[in-house]
Amino acid sequence: MKLAVHNLAGEEIDSIEADDLVFGLPPHAASIRQAMLAQLANRRSGSAKTKTRGEVAGSTRKIRRQKGLGGSRQGAIRAPHHRHGGIVFGPRPRSYAQDLPKRIRRLAIRSALSARAQEGAIKVIDKFELGTPRTRTMADLMVALGLERSALVVTGTPDRNVFLSTRNLPGSKVLVADYLNVVDVIQHHALVMTVDAVRRAEALWGGERAGKRLPVASVNGGASHG
Repeated sequence: MKLAVHNLAGEEIDSIEADDLVFGLPPHAASIRQAMLAQLANRRSGSAKTKTRGEVAGSTRKIRRQKGLGGSRQGAIRAPHHRHGGIVFGPRPRSYAQDLPKRIRRLAIRSALSARAQEGAIKVIDKFELGTPRTRTMADLMVALGLERSALVVTGTPDRNVFLSTRNLPGSKVLVADYLNVVDVIQHHALVMTVDAVRRAEALWGGERAGKRLPVASVNGGASHG
């Protein structure tokens, strides 16, 4: 598919042919959802913990005798129904990690990028030539491209000036193409990619080998899922 190329002033100056295996697939919604849930689950520390009646502070002595006082039968003060007692079935440290097959991960990122391209939410910049960090330059670029909400800026290689110029823009984030992921692609309203970033994405997830790896359902029946 063709993607328009803009300069830093937001003017369209050229167009490039992008790999359909990365930017032109029928989006496979099931793989996007699965990859997104796995990524969010892997962010969880799993460190939440409550104390049971055997771990809270307090005596194990029976608080009153069993019979004869007209009250209910009670054991230790650490029982769950007492104030400051133990917690029943509370959270315990655990791992929430989910592992996805490599084929599903690759299909998910290609589907996410393709969905953004079909929505017209991918804006391609020829290159960033920032001699010094300047937030105003990036803010003016976002306005010129018509991006009023959050944007994900993607570069082909690490660029400190782009990072420093973008970090103060509300809702914006800078990533190198190698670290593109489903959550960031989906959560931002637009992607601003350099030509180098587009080519790097194609090298990582496209090409003839990618076509051979695609599941039949994603090629023939993917539209029914997206």
